Amino acid sequence: MNPVPFLLFKTAKKRMLQQSTLKFLTNLKKNNNKNWFEAHRDLYEEAKQDFAFMVDDIIKAIAGFDEPIGLLKPKECTFRINRDVRFSADKRPYKSNMAAAFSRGGKKAIIAGYYFHCEPGQNFVAGGFYNPMPQELAKIRQEIDYGFDEWQKIIGAKKFRTHFSEGVQGTGTLVRPPKGYEEDNPAISFLKMKGFIVKQQFTDTDLLDKDAVKKIAAAFEAMKPMIDFLNRAVE
Repeated sequence: MNPVPFLLFKTAKKRMLQQSTLKFLTNLKKNNNKNWFEAHRDLYEEAKQDFAFMVDDIIKAIAGFDEPIGLLKPKECTFRINRDVRFSADKRPYKSNMAAAFSRGGKKAIIAGYYFHCEPGQNFVAGGFYNPMPQELAKIRQEIDYGFDEWQKIIGAKKFRTHFSEGVQGTGTLVRPPKGYEEDNPAISFLKMKGFIVKQQFTDTDLLDKDAVKKIAAAFEAMKPMIDFLNRAVE
């Protein structure tokens, strides 16, 4: 692996999220309407830029252990703050968070990857495969079934358990075993899952700390073996 991206990150000036960004998101949650947003657009642009700086640093940090991520630009990872309200009963126009996803191909790639969610009082990092399509889900289940010893080793590793004490969480679970599997299969609790996610909470204070990016990257590095396993299954 080319170590240059990680070395650049280590020698770069440390940047943490600014308090003003969290304050903007807090106020937006209380005033989630177009008139307020437009009246405070300058504050939004400042918060957006601050978050982009942090996302850029996270990209550089991830590149130290997952080199292809280093090719991404912040705009390829960051989600829009506007909500899609076309098919939702909730017509609030804006999200009360800023978020970014990191995977080969950017946020729209249909593969496993890393996720950072910034929302006052509800910050977290997560990763895995959130909502695989039936074809990808079948491949993941097969890989877990065939390679269950490897899967157990990955999710049982000390570093993994330190960051993700709740283990792998499904984004939905079948009541009965999926077709082709029996209830007594040793991996059945995972085979019933419709998605495969791990998650670690971060406080507002964590994100305002000078080592915030380092801590976020440490969580992502701990989940990387699981990310690799899931992507190997679908690719």
